[in-house]
Amino acid sequence: MDQARKTEANLAFKVEDLTKTYGEGHSAVHALRGADLEIEDGEIVVLLGPSGSGKSTLLNILGGLDRATSGAVQFRDQDLSKMDDRALTNYRRRHVGFVFQFYNLMPSLTARENVELVTEISENPITAERALELVGLTKRIDHFPAQLSGGEQQRVAIARAVAKQPDVLFCDEPTGALDSATGRAVLRVIQDVNEVLGTTVLLITHAAATAAMADRIIHFADGQIKKVELNKNRVSAEEIHW
Repeated sequence: MDQARKTEANLAFKVEDLTKTYGEGHSAVHALRGADLEIEDGEIVVLLGPSGSGKSTLLNILGGLDRATSGAVQFRDQDLSKMDDRALTNYRRRHVGFVFQFYNLMPSLTARENVELVTEISENPITAERALELVGLTKRIDHFPAQLSGGEQQRVAIARAVAKQPDVLFCDEPTGALDSATGRAVLRVIQDVNEVLGTTVLLITHAAATAAMADRIIHFADGQIKKVELNKNRVSAEEIHW
């Protein structure tokens, strides 16, 4: 009983029989078909699978950007599936950071100012300077996006996401627009955020080799979780090649 309670307390997410359907009748698209999953606090989780397999749909539901058609989603002691729009907005603001393939930086703002967009509305942020230090951009802090490389812009986007000290960082193809060397540098930053801040990381990628840095690998196909692997021998991002 005590061990069961301890295990439950260590869970970041518990997903039960999750479905998501877009449309109705013959044109309905079943993006998720009964997903069951548990993710522990502090893990790096990599989601693998072809386009349209359900990865981004799951990420959007866990991140509070979308709602499931049926099933239950638990974040620690909170039931996301029962939250209204206001509660989901508060959940995203307090607990969640997002990093996408495209950086979505404000071109007229410096790296520092882009990060400050988040710190000014967060409850317990770290400073923009500290966030940019975490991603190795102290010397580029007053540069505008056009003065930064693609990899540096992605690192600013990560700094912006982690500046509010989120419990969970959702990364959807964060290296998709980068060459392999720059991609490894970005993955190293994500790994550092996990290790330094203890942030739970969920990362979608088409680069299967990225799974080597994960604690848990989730394989998707046809809207279903086909396999979950535990990785007992995590490697550093620098060792990943694709």
